[in-house]
Amino acid sequence: MEQEIQDFLNFLLVEKGFSGNTLEAYSNDLSQLVEFLGSHEVKRIERWADVDKAAIISFILSLKERQYAPATLARKAAAVKSFFRFLTAEGILAQDPTEDVDSPKVNKPLPKYLSIEEVNALLEQPVRNHGPDGLRDRAMLELLYATGMRVSELVGLNIEDVELEEGFVRCLGKGSKQRQVPIHPEASDVVLTYLTKGRPALTKSGASGSNEALFLNRRGERLTRQGLWLILKGYASQAKLSAGVTPHVLRHSFATHMLQRKADLRHVQGWLGHANISTTQVYTHLTRDHVRQAYDAAHPRAKDEKD
Repeated sequence: MEQEIQDFLNFLLVEKGFSGNTLEAYSNDLSQLVEFLGSHEVKRIERWADVDKAAIISFILSLKERQYAPATLARKAAAVKSFFRFLTAEGILAQDPTEDVDSPKVNKPLPKYLSIEEVNALLEQPVRNHGPDGLRDRAMLELLYATGMRVSELVGLNIEDVELEEGFVRCLGKGSKQRQVPIHPEASDVVLTYLTKGRPALTKSGASGSNEALFLNRRGERLTRQGLWLILKGYASQAKLSAGVTPHVLRHSFATHMLQRKADLRHVQGWLGHANISTTQVYTHLTRDHVRQAYDAAHPRAKDEKD
């Protein structure tokens, strides 16, 4: 059971960019769940597949009895629900036992995103590396920002998934749902350069079974989520961007910038692969802030108030 928890924590680090403190808290929360499942309070459970809704509810009730602060209780419930969603998405469980379990409602912080200037500064960093890994890195970052893909979707791409002449990329999202996302000509050109000049050099040292993967590491194997996260972290540091720039921040930046430039919300939903429009609507809050700032800066009377 501990291995699945560690895999989940690695996912939160690489895919979601969770901080060390949050990861430690989630680790403690899930360890507390494991301890509860092995206690006398429920029938001893030693496999995640044996956890049912009743066990989850019993665990949450036991936390309430210990009189945790509402915010702490909400976090622990969120950690458990997020963990079981991960197990289900990874195919480890057939059904999520927490799906119908209510949890305390908390206000979620708005997604972090970069300005267009910050994104440009980030994308300029790999240009200075003329080696095959530099060509690869530039193609990866351009493709992330051009499509808003999740990091797992990007590293899962195969060569056949990019249609550069047509300007589309096919990716496999959550629930094994495939979607097509447009890519602009500059991104297509950068990916083509990588395919013709960068990737062949990486395959020379490569493993025989990885030839279909689009993005390879220096051993010629498919690049991992953690590998991409470390690469991005290095370039963000070079660009002197604030801490916490993750692949998901580029996804947020893509969505925010598209809506700021009047893209249709339904189109953005489709590009991001969101099942529900409500998930995409969080970005409208960010664009409203942008509109408010632009209004205050431009309107004569609003400007006079500041002066």
